[in-house]
Amino acid sequence: MTITTHSSDQIKAPADKPWYRQLYLQVLVAITAGVLLGHFYPSIGESMKPIGDAFIKLVKMIIAPVIFLTIVTGIAGMRDLASVGRVAGKAFAYFLFFSTLALIVGLVVANVVQPGAGLNIDPATLDTSKITEYAEKAHETTLTGFLTGIIPDTFLSALTQGNILQVLFVAILFGVSLAMIGDRGTKVLNVLNDISIAFFKLVGIVMKAAPIGAFGAMAFTIGKYGVGTLANLAMLVGTFYLTSLLFVVVILGVVAKLAGFSIFRLIAYLKAELLLVLGTSSSESALPSLIEKMERAGCPKSIVGLVVPTGYSFNLDGTNIYMTLAALFIAQACNVDLTLGQQLLLLGVAMLSSKGAAGVTGAGFITLAATLSIVPSVPVAGMALILGVDRFMSECRSLTNFIGNAVATVVVSRWEGALDKEQFDAALAGKLPPAEELPEGVVAA
Repeated sequence: MTITTHSSDQIKAPADKPWYRQLYLQVLVAITAGVLLGHFYPSIGESMKPIGDAFIKLVKMIIAPVIFLTIVTGIAGMRDLASVGRVAGKAFAYFLFFSTLALIVGLVVANVVQPGAGLNIDPATLDTSKITEYAEKAHETTLTGFLTGIIPDTFLSALTQGNILQVLFVAILFGVSLAMIGDRGTKVLNVLNDISIAFFKLVGIVMKAAPIGAFGAMAFTIGKYGVGTLANLAMLVGTFYLTSLLFVVVILGVVAKLAGFSIFRLIAYLKAELLLVLGTSSSESALPSLIEKMERAGCPKSIVGLVVPTGYSFNLDGTNIYMTLAALFIAQACNVDLTLGQQLLLLGVAMLSSKGAAGVTGAGFITLAATLSIVPSVPVAGMALILGVDRFMSECRSLTNFIGNAVATVVVSRWEGALDKEQFDAALAGKLPPAEELPEGVVAA
C-alpha cells in the first residue's frame, strides 16, 4: 500500500501527538474563546475582525498554486486524456443531480414548516439600504458574464487574481498539453511534483495559524451581530440548520453507504477542517487541507484536483438549500402566496443563478438577490428581513458545502474504480502510519 503525503506534520495518526497539539482541539478552544469574548465584550470582539481576515487572506494566498499544481501533476501524470473527460463528466453529473436535489429539499421543507408564516411584514416598511450592494452585484452577475469570466486576461493573471474557476481552466489546459507531449514533458512534471511537495509543506505551516484565525473571525461575528439577533428569526435559522443536518445525515449518508463508507467516519476524519470552516464561515479556508486529506485517504490526485475545485463552484448543497428556503420564507413573511408554477420557476432560476455567482464573495446572499430579482412575485426588499442572521446561516452553508464536496470526491473516485479502499479505510479509522515512515511525496496508486 502506498500513501499520498505532502506534509509530514499533517499525516500523523492522532495517537502520535499529545492532545493539546491536535489541530481540531486547538480550533475548538479558539472558537469557544471567540464566542465568549464577542458575547461579554462585543466592542473588543468586533475589533478582532482583522485577525480572521488576515488568516483567510493567508489561505487564499496558497489556494491558486495548490489547485494548479494538483491538477497539472494529476492530469499529466495520468496521460490518459479520455479518462480525464470521463471523470469531469461524472463529476458534473453528480453536481447537477445533488445541487438540484438540495434546491428541492429547501422548497419542500419551506412548504411544510412555513417558517415565515404569521410575520405579516409590509415590504414597504423595510430598510433596503443595506441590501443595495448585494442587489447590484446580483444584477451584474449574468450567465454570459460568468462563462466569459472563466477565461483569464493572461495565463499568469489566473494565478494572481485568485479566481478558482480561472485557475481550474488554465490548469486543465496546461495539464492536458503536458500529457500530450509525452516523454518530453517528464522533466517539467518532475519539477512540478517537487514544487507541489514544497507547497503542501507550506499548507501545513499556514494551518498552524488556524486557531488564531478562527478565534478572530468568531469573536467578530458574535461581537458585531450578537447571539440575541437569532431570537427574532429563530424559526428560519433552526429550520435551515435542521434541514442541512438531515441532508447530510440522510441523503449524503445514504450516498456514502452505497459507496461503502460511513458519513460519520468521514466527518470525524475531517473534523479539524470542519471546525475551521465553522470558525471562519468560509469553506475556502479549508480547501488546501481538503485536497491534501482526500489524496492521503486514497483518492487519486487527478480526481481530487478536478472534483474539489469545481465542486467549490458547482456543488453548493448548503447554499442551494438556503436559497429556496430563504426565498419562500420571505414570501411567507410578506404574505405572498406562490403557486406551484411560480415555485417551479423559482427553482429553475435558482439553478442558473447559483452557477452565475460561483466564486463570488457572499455568494449565498448574492444568488438569492439574483433569483428574487428575476421572480417578481417575491419582493427583493424582503431580503432585509434575513440580513441580520445571514452570517449565522453562512456557517451552516459552508459546512454543508464542504461535506458535500468531500463525499463527491470519494464517490467519483469509487465510481471510477480508482479509490484505494485499504488506504481509505485506514484513513477513516485513524490508522495511517506516521509520516516519517513514508518516503516524501509518495502518491497513492
